[in-house]
Amino acid sequence: MINISETAADRLKEMLAQQETPGMFLRLGVAPGGCTGFSYAMGFDDKESDEDLYMDIQNMKVVVEKENLKYLNGLEIDFEESGMSGGFTIHNPNAVATCGCGSSFRTKEEAGVPDKDC
Repeated sequence: MINISETAADRLKEMLAQQETPGMFLRLGVAPGGCTGFSYAMGFDDKESDEDLYMDIQNMKVVVEKENLKYLNGLEIDFEESGMSGGFTIHNPNAVATCGCGSSFRTKEEAGVPDKDC
């Protein structure tokens, strides 16, 4: 299960409404890299695959590749305002280590492939 706060969902729905391609949805994923081993991927997509799991979260279509769910199960996404800016925050109960900016992680079972530049 993935949780998206109402604040984050509202922001994402606003962003989805600005997309020019009809049928776009939120895709969440994981890729090798980042300072800690795995990087989060969050973006809009309109391509579907047999490898995808579909969820309805906060009345929004959210898609995750089946292989990535083991890294993202229990994930919590929020949106926080900070002064004149704001951004999405991610809390992942599967992460045992994260980088300083919070955009990469590793799990107890897998270390991933950290970027050499970090």
